[in-house]
Amino acid sequence: MTKKERYRGLIAYFTENFPEPETELHYGNPYELLVAVILSAQCTDKRVNMVTPKLFERFPVPEALAEASSDEVFEYIRSISYPNNKAKHLVGMAKMLVNDFGSVVPGTIEELQKMPGVGRKTANVIVSVIYNQPAMAVDTHVFRVSHRLGLVPKTATTPLAVEKELMKHIPTELVPKAHHWLILHGRYICLARTPQCSRCEIKAFCKYWETISGGKRLPG
Repeated sequence: MTKKERYRGLIAYFTENFPEPETELHYGNPYELLVAVILSAQCTDKRVNMVTPKLFERFPVPEALAEASSDEVFEYIRSISYPNNKAKHLVGMAKMLVNDFGSVVPGTIEELQKMPGVGRKTANVIVSVIYNQPAMAVDTHVFRVSHRLGLVPKTATTPLAVEKELMKHIPTELVPKAHHWLILHGRYICLARTPQCSRCEIKAFCKYWETISGGKRLPG
């Protein structure tokens, strides 16, 4: 099966079965999503969603967060991975958001990456989810699933390389959705240690499946 055929099959399946995928992070506005995505680095969305309600209640707007100390923010996010660094990043981000951007979350990757705690992946999520721009955020799920499915070559060894390869083959208007398709598939089906191939609906297009089974159906 060619790479083009894999992309075509996957896009057809997801478009029919998951036409409107969404982030699993809970948020009410762009500021809240930016905070949540920063917190989600190397942490589960489930854990982030447990923390953010009280955090947003205490810091409902960027101005409130900008005036906080990192020690105070730490108390709200202590159960999140790397809470010390993230507390500092959140306060720094809020200060810049208020002072440099008038409290409006910017809509470009370049501007977003100027803020503390905002790398390319985070910036891509924001412009994709909030501004519906064709940006592909590559986290561990997207990286793993893209390689297993055979959407990217083995030589794509960095998130940026995977991002560029996916952007070549996915129609521009579908990129924001494809980002969620790949993340959710990796989160619930194509698990890192124990991929659930027996219940995967897209294994007919999967290079990993071809390799381990020759296309034969696994028991279960």
